[in-house]
Amino acid sequence: MQEYSGHICQPPEGYIVIVVSRFNTSITQRLLDGAIAKLRQHNVQEQDIRVVWVPGTYEIPFIANHFADEDDCLAVICLGAVIKGETSHDQHINRAVSMTLCDIALRSETPVIFGVLTCDNIEQANARSGIIESAKDKSINPAPGNKGAEAAEAALEMIDLINQLKNSEENSPSVGLFGFMRIMTNLDDNTNKYSSREKGKKDESFLNIHELNNYYNDIYDKDYKDYESGNDDIDIKDFPISPLIKHTKKTAKKTTKKAVKKQTKKKKK
Repeated sequence: MQEYSGHICQPPEGYIVIVVSRFNTSITQRLLDGAIAKLRQHNVQEQDIRVVWVPGTYEIPFIANHFADEDDCLAVICLGAVIKGETSHDQHINRAVSMTLCDIALRSETPVIFGVLTCDNIEQANARSGIIESAKDKSINPAPGNKGAEAAEAALEMIDLINQLKNSEENSPSVGLFGFMRIMTNLDDNTNKYSSREKGKKDESFLNIHELNNYYNDIYDKDYKDYESGNDDIDIKDFPISPLIKHTKKTAKKTTKKAVKKQTKKKKK
């Protein structure tokens, strides 16, 4: 059994982005201070911290999406404070922002940390941004701490966890989760190109899909060869095939068959 767990430690080379809402600055500034202090505590250098201010919490995902695709971006920490008012605007903002940030993280494979306070009142927000007062709301934890610092800890832990997983995949004959996601993205891109090309150029795209399928097969076969060459005493037949590789190969062939079927129908017409 293999078990992985990230650690709050100094990250590798790269930079961490902190996107902060300017709305409710008195609170978000303290969240930012907490996040930066935590990063410095774990030896993150000043030049490796980028702080970007946006008008409000609703604008955070736009900037997070911009940086998440950068190769050197290790993580994006999102800090804001949405406090309930007389209307239900807070619910709509919180839902939209949280779901969008989750989508960005899954698409980009970059940790996007949700450090947005979603409070009923200012006392709750103050308690969670480093201020401890005799709050009117008795349900508040006496010392919830600074959620900006907690978000920074989560970012460092996720960075370390991803590095562990990537290192494990590099030493494994399997394509792995991250490799699989990149392959499937390429497959989708090629499929979209096929469907969007002009009629006179579809043969070229059709060949690209065939080439893509061959590429998957090469990866699939190479994994076995690499494994076999490094483990002479293990029978290649006993090597477990990754379900992800199976699915990738199956999907590539299925896409190619659809392309062939479409091409055949058009030739008949």
